[in-house]
Amino acid sequence: MLLGVDAGGEGVPVEGERAGHIITLSSSAGLIGQEFCVAYAASKFGVEGWMESLRYDVEPYHIHTTVVEPGFFRTELLVDGSTIWPEPTIDDYAERTTATVAAWKSMNGQQTGDPAKLARALLTIAGQSKPLQRFVAGTDAIEGVTAKARELLAQAEASRELGGNLGYDDTHA
Repeated sequence: MLLGVDAGGEGVPVEGERAGHIITLSSSAGLIGQEFCVAYAASKFGVEGWMESLRYDVEPYHIHTTVVEPGFFRTELLVDGSTIWPEPTIDDYAERTTATVAAWKSMNGQQTGDPAKLARALLTIAGQSKPLQRFVAGTDAIEGVTAKARELLAQAEASRELGGNLGYDDTHA
């Protein structure tokens, strides 16, 4: 069942068929790879591709899609009980692993994102007639995604000469 939001901000079933809004939480890690986050990033990159492609399947039926890419919010993500910290068992990685775990542990309770404000923002998005396809949430995520977009543009431009000349010679672009 698809849910909409009524004037009071409450989730309500969408009236009629062929209308709605699918909102999926991803992570800025779905757009930006990070050290020691391979499995997490792979799952989030998958969610990003799924939502980007799903849009084309459901948009003709007035169903919107929004994928949410939050940065660090003050949740229980970094609490010892909800995170399994790796033991440095491979000498080549030990120093970096120890430093990374210490840095992430020190962030616990210091994340700048307020989950209550994110929830209110998601309710706003759910009620929009033309919602964003991607909602980048938090200043850290916005800065990271902006840097990633610049990096992708630079890589595309750097690929133009070699990569742009790979078609058959008898075709006209």
